[in-house]
Amino acid sequence: MFKRVETDWELARFNDIWTTVWKEKGYELEYSDEVLERYVAIAGDGTIAGTAEIKPYRLNGSAINRVAPFARHPKIADNPGQVAEIDKMAVLPQYRGKLVSDLLSSAVYCAERYRFRYFVSLLEPVFFRALRISYRVPMEKIGEKTYYKGDDVIPVIFEMEEIYTHKSKYDWLVPARLPEALAPASLNRRAQ
Repeated sequence: MFKRVETDWELARFNDIWTTVWKEKGYELEYSDEVLERYVAIAGDGTIAGTAEIKPYRLNGSAINRVAPFARHPKIADNPGQVAEIDKMAVLPQYRGKLVSDLLSSAVYCAERYRFRYFVSLLEPVFFRALRISYRVPMEKIGEKTYYKGDDVIPVIFEMEEIYTHKSKYDWLVPARLPEALAPASLNRRAQ
């Protein structure tokens, strides 16, 4: 399951997870100045073990444009207000392969909430292949593999509107839920 980051404790866990994964992979740490939403994925044992961050995208100001020609792509150039960037998709090693659906679902939830048509991203090649083959995520590769801040990345445009308008085609989608263990005290009292 997944949920929005809403407390200082959840934000601390969010930052601990993605920085742990980035250091493990040898990536350069890059903190975001502006964020629309942050999500955490929660494993079956209640452990927060994954992260995803949605950031604003700007044709003439997003750093991602220096890595790949997103701003020149017709889908992006013609719809700049309907585009966001997804970043910091990370899962702790012992939970890998188990929380990808939750992180993808958090992205779909966010895209539908804000009515974004597209997400832009730089994906690690193995993760790109898993999303394309195992999850059949509709996305377009818009450039060749390139080295960026510690690893090879593939620039992609995710077709978010396609997913949230045809949810039945994506059996990996999971709903957003507030786990009991992380629920604010007021919600726990109501349940009693």
